[in-house]
Amino acid sequence: MASDMIAPGPVPRLAQKVALITGGSRGIGETTARLFTKHGAKVVIADILDDLGEMVCENIGVESASFVHCDVCIESDIERAINFTIEKHGKLDIMINNAAVAGDLKFSILDNDVADFERVMSVNVTGVFLGTKHAARAMIPALGGSIVTIGSIASTTGGNTSHAYTSSKHAVVGLTKNVAAELGEFGIRVNCVSPHLILTPATVPIVEKYPDLYTDVYSNLKGIVLQQEDVAEATLFLASDESKYISGHNLALDGGFTVINPSFGLFSSRFRAK
Repeated sequence: MASDMIAPGPVPRLAQKVALITGGSRGIGETTARLFTKHGAKVVIADILDDLGEMVCENIGVESASFVHCDVCIESDIERAINFTIEKHGKLDIMINNAAVAGDLKFSILDNDVADFERVMSVNVTGVFLGTKHAARAMIPALGGSIVTIGSIASTTGGNTSHAYTSSKHAVVGLTKNVAAELGEFGIRVNCVSPHLILTPATVPIVEKYPDLYTDVYSNLKGIVLQQEDVAEATLFLASDESKYISGHNLALDGGFTVINPSFGLFSSRFRAK
C-alpha cells in the first residue's frame, strides 16, 4: 500500500498571499507575476499598457491574476490600484515596485535635457514612493507585509547608464532603507533587488542603438547569463516568508560586478594571464 501513495508536492511559497506588481504587463514584471501565481499568490498587475496587461492576466488565468490601469506618477492611480486589490482580495501582502523607464542615454551632462531627467525621476522615484506609501497604508493595520523595489546595479555604481537613471536607482535604495527603518515597527519588510544589465523591452532599444557599449558586458561569474526569471526568483525570495528577517537590504544580482575591478587586483584576468 505504501508504494501506491503519492508524496505531496512542495508547498507553494506564496500560498494565500496577495501581490500587486506595477509595470507587470511585460518584462521583469510579467515574469514575476507568472512566477508568483505559480507559487499560489493572487496577483494584481498595475500598468499603463492596458491591452498587454489584460492579455497577460487572461493567459495566467483570471482566477489568479487581474489588471488595473495605473500610472505610477499619479497618486490617485496608485491609491485606486491598492483599493482595487483590497476590494477584490481583502488584503495586500506584497507590493512590487517594478515600473521604471530608462530615459535617454547621453554621453555628456551638457546634452542632458531637464525634461527627460524629471520624467525618469518621476516614474522611477516618485512612482516608488507612491507605491510604497499606499502599500504601507494597507499593510500597517495588518501588522505585516513585504515591499520590494526593482533597482539596478546603477544603484551602487556610476558610469554604467544615464545620469537620470543612475540617480533614480540610488534614490530608491535610500528610500528603501528609510522606509524599512520606519515600518519595521509594524512587521513590514522593505527591500530592493538590483540586477545587472538584462535584456527587457525597456533595454533592448538602448542596446540596439549602442551595440558597441553592450557587446561585451563584464561579469565575474562565468558561464551564466542573467535572465528575467532570475530577477523574479530573487523577488520571490524577498516577498516570501523565507526572508522574514531581511529588511532594508539591496540584493545585487550582478555576478560579482559591483565588487570587482576586472582590470586590477590579485584575481584580475590580466594578472592571471602573466
